Amino acid sequence: MQLHHLKNIKALVLDMDGVLWRENEPIGDLPGTFARFEKAGLKVLLATNNATKTQEMYVEKLAGMGVHISAEQVINSAMGVAYLLKKRFPDGGPVYVVGEVGLVSALQNAGFYISDENPLAVVASMDRQISFGKLKQATLLIRRGIPFYGTNPDRTFPTPEGLIPGAGAILASLVTASDVEPIIAGKPSPTLYQFALEKLGVQPEETLAVGDRIETDILGGQKAGLKTALVLSGIATRAEGEAWQPKIDLILPELGELL
Repeated sequence: MQLHHLKNIKALVLDMDGVLWRENEPIGDLPGTFARFEKAGLKVLLATNNATKTQEMYVEKLAGMGVHISAEQVINSAMGVAYLLKKRFPDGGPVYVVGEVGLVSALQNAGFYISDENPLAVVASMDRQISFGKLKQATLLIRRGIPFYGTNPDRTFPTPEGLIPGAGAILASLVTASDVEPIIAGKPSPTLYQFALEKLGVQPEETLAVGDRIETDILGGQKAGLKTALVLSGIATRAEGEAWQPKIDLILPELGELL
């Protein structure tokens, strides 16, 4: 019941991993939480740095947990990197990808196709089928001067077993091998939050960004001018949240405590 501490909040932009679930385990009473959001008239959009799944896969996953949303309420860093690439290469074309189906789908929807023959860009993300061959090819292309994009810098990924390597771990290996830093589309870049505001039709000061990672979710929200709420159900600790500057607006044990 802490949302009343903030005035004029009309919309929520929620992270997913570590906020709604830990891999396949829901965090708290999600159907009850979303029902309270709806009763309060809050617009809700899910924005995640996880680029491994499509919008439809997230909709299906939430439905399995008793929460029903539309695909239009989901954006991720794969869509963010596709947005950036489309601005630079409006006609689309070949790209070399280190990543999973969510990234491939977002790029294809934006007019790009996967190829290692004269790609316009190298795009890297979390890839649970990563191989030395993929890293080698990506490194060689980046060293040739092909533009290097990354979906998000999350070094780890929360699972019920504990933290495992995330997209940032793969990006770090490519940075080490190529001596080139990627252009990042996901949080803490404000791109995803700006995209969310456009879809929601609200102003930054009317919107609360909720996440479990200070260096991505919270920092990205602050860069975009949103109010911020840190949940302690994922990565960050209360001590880390209280020490962060600029000050985080709310610190909660989990999402269900918001309303």
